Order: sequence, then structure tokens, then C-alpha cells
Amino acid sequence: MTRVRNRSLLFLLLAVLVPLFLAPVGAQISTQSVFPGQSWEYVPREDLQAYGWSPEALREATAFIRDHSNTTGLVVVDRGRVVFRYGDIEELSYVASVRKSILSMLYGYWVENGTIKPNTTLADLNFDDIGGLLPIEKQATIEDLITARSGVYHPASYSGDDLAKAPPRGSQKPGTYMLYSNWDFNAAGAVFEQLTGRSVYDELQAQLAIPLQFEDWDRSAQHKEGDLTVSKYPAYPIWISTRDMARIGYLMLHEGNWNGKQVISRDWARHIVQVVTPLGEMHPVERRDGYYGYGHMWWVFDGPRAVGPFKGAYTAIGAWGQWISVFPAIDLVVAHKTNNIYGRQTSTESWQRIIELVLEAKGVKMPGPYPWAPKAAGGGAGRDR
Repeated sequence: MTRVRNRSLLFLLLAVLVPLFLAPVGAQISTQSVFPGQSWEYVPREDLQAYGWSPEALREATAFIRDHSNTTGLVVVDRGRVVFRYGDIEELSYVASVRKSILSMLYGYWVENGTIKPNTTLADLNFDDIGGLLPIEKQATIEDLITARSGVYHPASYSGDDLAKAPPRGSQKPGTYMLYSNWDFNAAGAVFEQLTGRSVYDELQAQLAIPLQFEDWDRSAQHKEGDLTVSKYPAYPIWISTRDMARIGYLMLHEGNWNGKQVISRDWARHIVQVVTPLGEMHPVERRDGYYGYGHMWWVFDGPRAVGPFKGAYTAIGAWGQWISVFPAIDLVVAHKTNNIYGRQTSTESWQRIIELVLEAKGVKMPGPYPWAPKAAGGGAGRDR
């Protein structure tokens, strides 16, 4: 009797377990969007195809990155899960102009509670700099600073902008002419701290690092840099890991919502990635041959090629090869970094090809050429790769 009972239990157990072992791998992974907790969820290689990704195409991407880029960290997030990673994604290292896009996110809470009023002028703030600002420059508003339209062409304490191609000082009415100038962005950081009484880094920790559960955040690593004999306002570079850059992108993808909590208001998250300066009005004029307009310290895909996966897409960009790229149309975030301490960089062209390979691995069909594809003679669209 005992033997019969044991055999019955064995058959019952096999009836439960065998279908699990025989079930297709794809049945074991959900395709619903999720949020990471203390760590990201990674899609196993054997589940990639069921999740909509080509393992072979991702191997091609790996080969390209290895042979044709200086990528030190790459994280690709699809529906909240990491489908592809490369390099040391935990390494805490310097990001340059990506800082500006992050600062624009931090502004939202303080704008919406009335502490920061975007139409406040530099004159209202008694804001000046070494050698003095011109009267017309002091009419620039906070809104002008965070959209790179201040008309202030005072030298910046930190390089890495288009200031060398600026028109003469005092020649442009604030709010009318976009020029990518680090003076604007550094001043935006100083204004933020003046009005809120909060350090940019402390606010980054409170608004983003803690609620998003950054895996590698180190407040003690953060410090400002700049030549204060040139301008009183230093830059605020940020030391962050690639996988935490991806969390920032994923927050923006979800319009400021993190697993049901509105970390940044939806209105502000949408607002800062809307085009303020369209592609056709960018300065210097050679930027009009590109594919970005400009929002509130975010680069926004704009123009006739901002279609398909690039419709509504935007990116933070930093020197040496730093991007946080968000593609809302396909629920995708790509965080890329090249650590500058190694004395090398990843070119924009390499990043473009990486994006192409990622999209191809996801099976995305482009409705036309990629935004960066060369134009045919006579101004027509070039052939897509």
C-alpha cells in the first residue's frame, strides 16, 4: 500500500514538473514592462529571441563595439530589462555635458512649487560675472539659461561648447538666439543653488539617486570644476555608473514615474524634452545639417527624419562618448559611456552605428533613412545602410 501511494505521488510530481522542463523557453519570461529594484533584471541569452531580440545581431553589435569603438560601458534596456550590456557597467566615472540634462530634471520640483520662476532675469538676481555682464545680457531669464538662448557670451570656466562661434557680445536679444554655451549651463547651476539653497549634488542624491535606487552612487565622489579666474561659475560634472545612467533614462522614458511613484512630475518630464529650438534654427548654422533640435538641456531628434523609432526620441550627450538615449516609440533606453581617464573617446559615428545595430537586433524597421544617413546630391535622402 505504501509503495502504491509513493508511486502515485511520483506520477503526480512528474505530471507537474515535466511540462515545466518541456515548455518552450519563451514561456518563462514575461514581456510586460517592469522597473528595477536594487538591481536590474537581465534577459538570459536563451530567452532573447522570445523577448524579441536576435542573439546573432547582438553578437554582431558586440564585435563592432570591440573593434570599432572605445566603449567602456553600454546598457540597453527594453521594457525595463537589460537585454544587452558591454564593458564595466558598474564603474563610477565622470560624465561631462550629460550633467546638463540631469540638472534640467532637478529644476522641475522647484519650478512647480514656485521657488524658481523661469521668467526671473539675471538683473533680478543681481547676477554678474568677472568683468561684468552687459545691460542687455542681464535681461536674460532663467528660462533662457536652461534652453541655451541667453545671448550672454561671457567666457565660461569650463570648455566644451560652441562659444568660439558666438556672435559679438550684446548683439543678440536674450531668448531669440540659441547657442550651446557652457556659461549658460554653469550659470543655470549657480542660479539653482542660489534660489533653492541646495547643492546640485545633494539634490541629485535626494531627487534621483535615492528614489531610483542607484546601484553605484557615491556622494563623496562629486565635485565642481572650472577656471574661476575666467568665470565665477564652475561646472558640476557628475560621477556615475553606466547602469545608473540607464535608470535616469528609464525614468524619463516613463515621464518621471518610477514604479507608480511620480519622482518628477509628468508635465515637467514632458516639457524638458520638447523642442524649443528646432533643427532649422540651431546655431552655429552647421548644426542644421544634423538631426537634433534643442529642448531644456536635452537634445531632441527633430526634422523630417525624426520618424519611426526616432519619433519623440531624445538624448543627453557628453564629451568623449557619453549618451543617455531614450526612444519612447519602442520602449527602449540606451546608456553609453567612454571613461575619459583612459585617454580615448568613442566617436559620434561609432555611436550611430551602435544604435543601428541595436535597432536591427530588436527587429525595428526604419520607414526611411536613419537620421544621420548622408543626403544624396541635390538634397535628397541618402540610401539607408
